Amino acid sequence: MRAPAMLRWAAAALVLAALLAASPAAAFYLPGVAPNDFHKKDPLLVKVNKLTSTKTQLPYSYYSLPFCKPNTIVDSAENLGEVLRGDRIENSPYVFEMGEPKMCQIICRAKIDDKQAKELKEKIEDEYRVNMILDNLPLVVAIARQDRGAPVYQAGYHVGVKGQYAGNKDEKSFIHNHLTFLVKYHKDETADLSRIVGFEVKPFSINHQFEGPWNDKNTRLITCDPHASKLVVNSDTPQEVEAGKEIIFTYDVAFEESDVKWASRWDTYLLMTDDQIHWFSIVNSLMIVLFLSGMVAMIMLRTLYRDISRYNQLETEEEAQEETGWKLVHGDVFRPPANSDLLCVCVGTGVQFFGMLLVTMIFAVLGFLSPSNRGGLMTAMLLTWVLMGLFAGYASSRLYKMFKGSEWKSITLRTAFLFPGIAFGIFFILNALIWGEKSSGAVPFTTMFALVLLWFGISVPLVFVGSYLGFKQPAIEAPVKTNKIPRQVPEQAWYMNPAFTILIGGILPFGAVFIELFFILTSIWLHQFYYIFGFLFLVFIILIITCAEITIVLCYFQLCSEDYMWWWRSYLTSGSSAIYLFLYAGFYFFTKLQITKVVSGILYFGYMLLASCAFCVLTGAIGFCACFWFTRLIYSSVKID
Repeated sequence: MRAPAMLRWAAAALVLAALLAASPAAAFYLPGVAPNDFHKKDPLLVKVNKLTSTKTQLPYSYYSLPFCKPNTIVDSAENLGEVLRGDRIENSPYVFEMGEPKMCQIICRAKIDDKQAKELKEKIEDEYRVNMILDNLPLVVAIARQDRGAPVYQAGYHVGVKGQYAGNKDEKSFIHNHLTFLVKYHKDETADLSRIVGFEVKPFSINHQFEGPWNDKNTRLITCDPHASKLVVNSDTPQEVEAGKEIIFTYDVAFEESDVKWASRWDTYLLMTDDQIHWFSIVNSLMIVLFLSGMVAMIMLRTLYRDISRYNQLETEEEAQEETGWKLVHGDVFRPPANSDLLCVCVGTGVQFFGMLLVTMIFAVLGFLSPSNRGGLMTAMLLTWVLMGLFAGYASSRLYKMFKGSEWKSITLRTAFLFPGIAFGIFFILNALIWGEKSSGAVPFTTMFALVLLWFGISVPLVFVGSYLGFKQPAIEAPVKTNKIPRQVPEQAWYMNPAFTILIGGILPFGAVFIELFFILTSIWLHQFYYIFGFLFLVFIILIITCAEITIVLCYFQLCSEDYMWWWRSYLTSGSSAIYLFLYAGFYFFTKLQITKVVSGILYFGYMLLASCAFCVLTGAIGFCACFWFTRLIYSSVKID
């Protein structure tokens, strides 16, 4: 039970990963599957989600502010990814009837105290937005553009605004207490059924006035009365946030028939950015990288072919001794490096990351991880990461056995716990900071326990299984014998200094992804949708090619200068691209974000440090595997006496 058994294990793991990654999406939403049909006057239940801000990056529950509440607050079932994102989906007092417009509907009247007024003012100051959901569509605000007819959509509406009364320099906080909803629907021509294809809102701040005694929702408002043709169309008399004042919350809802079909209703949300610039930048980047990769490949093939032909034509021992280059270090090139155990762990973890990204992106490209499936992408990545522990253990143990290692259980434990342990430690500290801010983004204990269970209950056993299978395989044989006495490495030129070549080597892989990285960071930190997984997959392929080629080229130059210590350098050459990623994250922080809170800054750099470490492990493993294949290939192609 060796190669065939391993293939069966791999196939089983991939199938299981596919089922688990797809199951959360199937349970909530899949593009083109199970739309909701509504008859006229059918109830439409609006749900509320977290409050979000790009200035603090700390989400809060909707009902943490003194908004109107339903009689009973019911939490919606959330998947693992939603909880980690800080989503808190709950019911709301907003209930519409399909096709029935309503005007000046009173939700409630609330009197705010000092604490509530302070919280509202803080949320308005930090530009928090209210997020709602109707039929799995997020609420958006349409913003008109001067250069083109199509509006730009922003998710959620602001809690309020800051402004000044006419003739007064003091800045006040005003709450958006009147919402004008617009529900767009597509009507079935054959049946009297409708499907919701849009959910928009215009928020207003108005200091409502009423006549006579207050009679809950039957009170007649002076400031909003459809019978007197007086509707809310502006915020000229805004509702100020002040302790002791009463706030009346109202809403309008209108329905508009749309030509947009249900299958295309997400196009509005996914085309929020200027797609022409986005696509042009990505294509331009891909063309440059492909051109450089083609040049590198041609140079390497021609140079190597000439070297191998020349070495194989040497006839006498004197000619061989006069020859210089990579053939001279054949007796040391496969000598185990220093800290070989750690290298095995790093390569195994990189293989795990590679498998996770590959499987996740394949499902994303196929449409299983649509943004409509909130948290689906993160859930899929966690589950595939856990399942790819099988390949992590296999890769690390195979390399470990080649280095004449015998304690396979020790290397297995380090593979299973080193990177996940560091990541969990950073995550726990950052989560404690979020918990200290009383944010809904803090992962609850039950979810933390579920993560630990996934780690110890599934990932660790799979790493052991993979390591056991890998260690049972015959050791990878080097194509040449290793000398007992290490050869002295000659003095190297300044441009072959390890630190210099490692830093230079990381530039090209980073250049392959940095444009796409801008859009990914914008999606994460500016709360925008990202759904160009097809291009992301192409960028991922280009990244693999670039990491492999730049590592092979620099490894070839290193061996030609008779420096055989290539193991760690091949890993760090492409892995150093993570340094540029972290530096770019810092540049993005200071130029694109408006984060002012210290805790929010710590969260940003903490998570970006974690992402950079993961990128280093991934690209390092790709470069190492390419270089390992390259050295075995060239040394098995020449005659060694």
